[in-house]
Amino acid sequence: MTIQIADTLKQLTLGEPQVFQNLAVFPLLAGVETKADYVTLAEALKGSHVRVTEVSAGGNVPELLLDNASPKRVLLLDGDELVGAKQNRVLNITILVGANTKVVIPVSCVEQGRWQARSTEFRSEDRMMFAKGRASKMAQVSRSMRETGSRRSDQGAVWDEVEAKATLFQAAAPTGAMSDVYQHVAGDIREYRTAFRSQPRQVGGVFAIDGRPVGLELFDSSGTFESTLGRLVESYALDAIERPRRTAPVPDGARAAEFLSHAASAKAEVAKAVGEGEDVRLDASGLVGEALVVDGRIVHLSVLEAPAEGGRAEPASERAKRVTRRWSR
Repeated sequence: MTIQIADTLKQLTLGEPQVFQNLAVFPLLAGVETKADYVTLAEALKGSHVRVTEVSAGGNVPELLLDNASPKRVLLLDGDELVGAKQNRVLNITILVGANTKVVIPVSCVEQGRWQARSTEFRSEDRMMFAKGRASKMAQVSRSMRETGSRRSDQGAVWDEVEAKATLFQAAAPTGAMSDVYQHVAGDIREYRTAFRSQPRQVGGVFAIDGRPVGLELFDSSGTFESTLGRLVESYALDAIERPRRTAPVPDGARAAEFLSHAASAKAEVAKAVGEGEDVRLDASGLVGEALVVDGRIVHLSVLEAPAEGGRAEPASERAKRVTRRWSR
């Protein structure tokens, strides 16, 4: 499996970066245009044939129920946020759900202070958990899979990450909702989102903050990358605007290529996926990653800078000391 991931990465071309302030995206270009044989969950929820609900009337924090009554497969992405029902959640892993299939999906809560139904179904706000939070959660889920075989996160650590962001940006979040943090800095991250555009044959990117690569996102389809790029950019932008400066040196393509090479060398642990395919957990020095492989192809690969030992957020009070820009909207 490691060889398959390495071979896939070697077949891609690393393009010239797009840059806005201190965030850069190095395009990963495929040799030919590719088309997905599925729809993303964000797209599917716009219709009436795909529903995400609590697993029961009482609900269960780490699980939701997806009912795909459509004739198409649906792709759910690790870190995507679902809003509504008893509390907002984010996906713990990437999942491909078959047509006319129901599946229980593993999630984490990103709204600590609410357990009261606001709707019967969840909706998508085209938003993803910020990259540092995704990295911590990814490491926690990989550890859970090794130790217990489950895809659960450390829920307390997830809440710590959200609280740390709210504290840094001085965001009012009465229920501890990640969505309130995003809303508080919406103008700033919108500038980042609108600055980046996908290119023909672009199936992924290496994301760099302050000139340092911090993440790799790859899909099997240029269309999937294009439809996901906006929320991916926001995911990294929420970390980028934490920095005291918004300018950075011109990104170095050699560092992006080195990041790709390091990701390709990661050790792989393979398990049967929730839904279709295989769930591949990746581990390399300083990196954490996951891939969903279906029918021999990588549907989604995400490799992120690894969190500190233990997978918990730096205490908000300590992190705030390092942030010179103050948020007082």
